Amino acid sequence: MLLLAPAKLAPVNVESPPPTTGPATLEEFLRAIEARAFRFAELALRQRDDALDAVQDAMLKMLGYRDRPASEWSPLFWSILRNRITDMQRRGLLRLRWLLPGSSDRDGEPLDWADDASPDPSRQHDGREAWTRIATALRALPARQREAFTLRVLEELDVAATARIMGCSEGSVKTHLSRARAALQAQLEDFR
Repeated sequence: MLLLAPAKLAPVNVESPPPTTGPATLEEFLRAIEARAFRFAELALRQRDDALDAVQDAMLKMLGYRDRPASEWSPLFWSILRNRITDMQRRGLLRLRWLLPGSSDRDGEPLDWADDASPDPSRQHDGREAWTRIATALRALPARQREAFTLRVLEELDVAATARIMGCSEGSVKTHLSRARAALQAQLEDFR
């Protein structure tokens, strides 16, 4: 017994990918991007509370752009967040906050990157260890290389959008990304 009659099935077009539907509202977009934005900010600011503040400020500012088309939200959000991070880094240099430990909360405890959805303790440990190694390797990169890698590889933005966000040419984005990949590959070679 067939659940669908073959005559009702449409032919499959292998050449074009299935259409992807983005978030319908700005709130859905912000909800979907918040964890990645936090990690991006924490890698740059090295302080959990500062990263939370930067992401919250960027999200609040995005509310003013609610009327923009959904296709513009991602590049716009990352530009706003990057500018906010830059402002906080400049202020932080004046306050010498860079002397505080990098990956700890206010009590000095290391941050826990466990995936609560995964019940297997060894898998949690492996995930924490992998994230720690990747975060350490990303932190060792120069800021421009880290931004290019995060926006192009992790956020999957195109070269043009990344260049607009970073305020540089597309060629510079490609150069920064190439250097970041080479450095990360060298740092993480033994971790494979």
